[in-house]
Amino acid sequence: MFGVYGKVLPNQNGAPLRLRIERQLGYKHAKYVNAIEAVASLDHIGAGKGGYWEDRVDYEWYAGI
Repeated sequence: MFGVYGKVLPNQNGAPLRLRIERQLGYKHAKYVNAIEAVASLDHIGAGKGGYWEDRVDYEWYAGI
Protein backbone atom coordinates (compact mmCIF):
# COMPACT_ATOMS: atom_id res chain seq x y z
CA MET A 1 0.00 0.00 0.00
CA PHE A 2 1.20 3.48 -0.81
CA GLY A 3 0.43 6.40 1.44
CA VAL A 4 1.07 10.00 2.33
CA TYR A 5 0.37 11.66 5.68
CA GLY A 6 -1.04 8.40 7.02
CA LYS A 7 -3.64 8.06 4.25
CA VAL A 8 -3.86 6.10 1.00
CA LEU A 9 -1.97 7.95 -1.74
CA PRO A 10 -4.55 9.54 -4.09
CA ASN A 11 -4.20 9.44 -7.87
CA GLN A 12 -3.31 13.13 -8.11
CA ASN A 13 -0.23 12.41 -5.96
CA GLY A 14 0.99 9.65 -8.24
CA ALA A 15 -0.61 6.47 -6.89
CA PRO A 16 0.42 3.77 -7.44
CA LEU A 17 3.45 5.00 -9.42
CA ARG A 18 5.57 8.12 -9.29
CA LEU A 19 7.90 9.01 -12.12
CA ARG A 20 10.72 11.49 -11.70
CA ILE A 21 12.11 12.87 -14.94
CA GLU A 22 14.84 15.48 -14.79
CA ARG A 23 16.30 17.52 -17.59
CA GLN A 24 18.17 20.79 -17.63
CA LEU A 25 15.70 22.50 -19.94
CA GLY A 26 12.05 22.79 -18.94
CA TYR A 27 10.69 22.61 -22.47
CA LYS A 28 11.96 19.04 -22.70
CA HIS A 29 10.25 17.85 -19.51
CA ALA A 30 7.62 15.15 -19.76
CA LYS A 31 4.23 16.80 -19.40
CA TYR A 32 2.26 13.60 -18.86
CA VAL A 33 2.67 9.82 -19.01
CA ASN A 34 0.31 8.04 -21.39
CA ALA A 35 1.74 4.52 -21.02
CA ILE A 36 4.65 2.65 -19.50
CA GLU A 37 6.33 -0.21 -21.31
CA ALA A 38 9.17 -2.28 -19.85
CA VAL A 39 11.67 -3.33 -22.51
CA ALA A 40 14.95 -5.22 -22.49
CA SER A 41 16.53 -2.94 -25.09
CA LEU A 42 15.97 0.53 -26.58
CA ASP A 43 17.09 -0.63 -30.04
CA HIS A 44 13.55 -0.86 -31.45
CA ILE A 45 12.31 2.45 -29.98
CA GLY A 46 12.62 5.44 -32.32
CA ALA A 47 16.24 5.78 -33.43
CA GLY A 48 17.37 3.42 -30.68
CA LYS A 49 18.19 6.02 -28.04
CA GLY A 50 14.97 5.68 -26.08
CA GLY A 51 13.09 8.92 -26.50
CA TYR A 52 11.91 11.80 -28.64
CA TRP A 53 14.56 14.31 -27.55
CA GLU A 54 17.30 11.68 -27.39
CA ASP A 55 16.71 10.90 -31.07
CA ARG A 56 17.01 14.57 -32.11
CA VAL A 57 20.37 15.88 -33.26
CA ASP A 58 19.23 19.39 -34.25
CA TYR A 59 19.37 21.05 -30.83
CA GLU A 60 22.05 21.85 -28.27
CA TRP A 61 21.85 20.09 -24.92
CA TYR A 62 22.93 23.29 -23.14
CA ALA A 63 20.86 25.59 -25.36
CA GLY A 64 19.65 28.74 -23.65
CA ILE A 65 16.00 29.53 -23.27
